[in-house]
Amino acid sequence: MKKIITLTIILLLVPFLIVLLIQTQEKTTVHFESNQIVRVKREKLNTIEKVPLEKYVIGVLSGEMPTTFPMEALKAQAVAARTYVLRKIEYAKEQEYDVVDTVANQVYYNNDELKERWKDDYEEKMNRIQKAVLDTQGEYLTYQGEIAQAFFFSTSTGYTENCEEVFQESLPYLRSVKSDWEEDISPVFEDSKTFTLEEFYQKLNLDANSNFSIQITDRTSTGRVRTLNINGKDFKASDVTTALGLRSSFFEIQKNEEQIVIHTKGFGHGVGMSQYGAYGMAENGSNYQEILKYYYQGIEIQKIE
Repeated sequence: MKKIITLTIILLLVPFLIVLLIQTQEKTTVHFESNQIVRVKREKLNTIEKVPLEKYVIGVLSGEMPTTFPMEALKAQAVAARTYVLRKIEYAKEQEYDVVDTVANQVYYNNDELKERWKDDYEEKMNRIQKAVLDTQGEYLTYQGEIAQAFFFSTSTGYTENCEEVFQESLPYLRSVKSDWEEDISPVFEDSKTFTLEEFYQKLNLDANSNFSIQITDRTSTGRVRTLNINGKDFKASDVTTALGLRSSFFEIQKNEEQIVIHTKGFGHGVGMSQYGAYGMAENGSNYQEILKYYYQGIEIQKIE
């Protein structure tokens, strides 16, 4: 009788154990794929390249930050890049690809492209990039349990920007912080561009007018231009910077006879981590965790298991 009862229990448990095993395997597989594979759209080739996560981070770090930067700055950039793509993956599950390989998301180069770009310096440069990625392997930023929006840019104007003043989305960890290392170390801290009056009007799709007038109608709390009016027409600063190829929206526009001269300060949108600010912090003794926690207020550094 006991043997019959035991056999009956075993027969009842076997299907349950098989189902449990299948479910566990499926969950592990999905988790692995979503965290370890990046679907990169190669814009020039119009193809999608599937890249293991850490190799993708190597390709982004190589495209987004000079290899000559201090190691702690490179590590901070590696974590920011990994965070950025993990968040993209989270929101692109139903799409054909996760990211594009340009500044629209993150600049990415594969290994063959890096060999072509770096030539004889390939081994030396790759060793530095790989060290930064391997030393931070699997690390990413979260805020209150969610993957952070890890924006970064080249060069601050002296302060970074509050997220909502640039992207119209308020995120508590993307707040304006002082970042004044760049003026002494960034080669792109200031810039100027000159246009003929005709070129200026043409690029902004304005009618030619000798009575040039400009009015800044709104600025961010740090002084970047948000909106302006030129000859009676309203513009967003972002549209002007794109049309004229300016480095940032922190600009002054002046008319000098038949020319328009534009002076800019900083390089990039100004939200999140300043790369040359990270350079300055690293040179002053900060490690990558300190750099990240300075530019992304209140974040935690997590690690993929």
